[in-house]
This record gives sequence, C-alpha cells and structure tokens, in this order.
Amino acid sequence: MQTQSAVVAPEDTLRNAPRKRRAKGQRIGLLYISPWLIGFVVLTLVPFVASLVYSFTDYSMVREQRFIGWANYIEMFTKDPVFYQSLRVTLLYVVMAVPAKLIVALLVAMLLNRQMRGMGIYRTIYYLPSILGGSVAVSVLWRFLFMREGLVNEFLAKLSLPPLNWLGDPDLALFTITLLPVWEFGSSMVLFLAGLKQVPRELYEASTVDGAGKVRTFFSITLPLLTPIILFNLIMQTINAFQQFTAAFVITNGGPMKATYLYGVMLYDNAFQFFRMGYASAQSWVLFLIILAFTFVLFKTSNRWAHYEDGGDGR
Repeated sequence: MQTQSAVVAPEDTLRNAPRKRRAKGQRIGLLYISPWLIGFVVLTLVPFVASLVYSFTDYSMVREQRFIGWANYIEMFTKDPVFYQSLRVTLLYVVMAVPAKLIVALLVAMLLNRQMRGMGIYRTIYYLPSILGGSVAVSVLWRFLFMREGLVNEFLAKLSLPPLNWLGDPDLALFTITLLPVWEFGSSMVLFLAGLKQVPRELYEASTVDGAGKVRTFFSITLPLLTPIILFNLIMQTINAFQQFTAAFVITNGGPMKATYLYGVMLYDNAFQFFRMGYASAQSWVLFLIILAFTFVLFKTSNRWAHYEDGGDGR
C-alpha cells in the first residue's frame, strides 16, 4: 500500500499543477483589474441601480424619500409638456449634428489620407479640437464667437452682410450649438482614416483601369468598405448626442424660448434646480430606453447596408 501511494501521489500532483497555475493566474488577473472593478461597481453599477429605485420614489434630497410607484412616469407622459418639447429639440439636434459630424469627419479623413510632407502635423492639428471638445471653456469660447458683437458677425460685416442673432433667435440657436460638436470631429476622423488605409490599393487600380472616375470609385469602393466604421461612428455619436449637456447649458442655458432645451438640460434642472431627484431619475431611464431603442434599430438595419470583408452581416 505504501508503494502504491508513493506512485500515485506524483501523478496527482502533475495532474493538478496546471489547474493550480490557472487558479493563481486568475487571482493575479483579478488583482490587476481590481481598481477598475471597484470603480465600476462604486461609480457605475451602484448609481445605475440606485437611479432605478429613485425613479419610483418622491425624492428631493432634502426630505426622506417616499415610494410612489409609477407616478413619475405617468406625470412625465401625461402632464409634462416640457418633456415632449425637450425630447423634440433633442431629436432634432441628433438628426442635425450626427450626420453633419460624420460627413465632415469623412471628408477631412480623405484629405488627410495622402502621402505628403508634414501630414502627421496636419493630422494632429485637426485632432486637437476633439481633445478640447465638450469642455466648459470651449463652450464659453463658442458663445463669445457667436454673440451679437462676436467674431462671426464681425466677419459677416466685412462681407457687407447683416449681423445675425445666432444665440437669441429661436430659429438659429439650435443650429449654432449644433456646429460645436460638428467642429469636434477628431475621434470619428481618426477611425475613418484608419479605415481608408485598410482599403486595398488593387481595387483602386482596377477601377482606374476600368475607367471609373473619382466619384464612382468613392461610392462603389471606398464607401461600401467603410460601412462598418460608419456604423460604429453612427452608434457612438448618436449616443453622445442624446446625452449632450454642456454646450446647451453654457452657451444658451436652454433658451431662447427653450429652443435649445436639450434632454440633458431638462434632467439637470429637475434634479439640481427643482430638487426632484426621483422625477429626474425616471427621465434618465426613459432616455436610456430611447438610446437603447435607437441602438437596436441601427444594429438590426445594419445588415442591409453595412458590408464586411468576410461577407458577414456583422451580427
């Protein structure tokens, strides 16, 4: 019996060694990502769940919360006209800002996809607005540019054109703040530039041999091969546009006549101006569901227009 156990023991040790190494590696891996896990749980998961709980309560941060069921959601959809106005303004903002930003990003990426001296410097310069974008300082600068005595109206005066009330006219205010995210096209541009460099040169050479012009080559070769990147940019920029807050809050504060009263500004007012944290939480969950619905529709329809090199539909 002693001889048998002496023979079996080394075999068991060898058999369990890889399992022990994997377990040790998993513990070390968890240790390395523990800062991210702690941050995710404390700063994302807990507030996410808490906002869902608050959305069913009357909570103002100054008195004890009271459970009221679906009352916040019922009020939002049946008694709050500002909700529908803000939602309409936000949808219009998304429809204007996202396509314009992607078109500008693609055009600039095509201009920068050339072999010439100093191209790296040009690419850095065009990317800089995205590093500064979304900040309060840039929004303040934008407000000074488009005020009545701002630089834009001074430029129009030099062209003998009448000045425009960019921020005070309800018909122009939303268009004015839409120009700010369009100017911050750097992140989308970098992705388009990476995609352009992956297009096989043989396809362009074949199209030249066949006598195709630049316009036909763009729509027949370049654009179809960029559709996966277009899909990614479209989803990410749509999500960001729905959550836009800084530009509308700093430049126009939602005015004039709530023409720029984006959903994010409405959430801020309900939560920190009127101290209706429960109602604001309900509105944030409605926004989450709206973004989720738009993302789902984009994914479901992408198989009709997004083309992948392996012939798949991206699902």
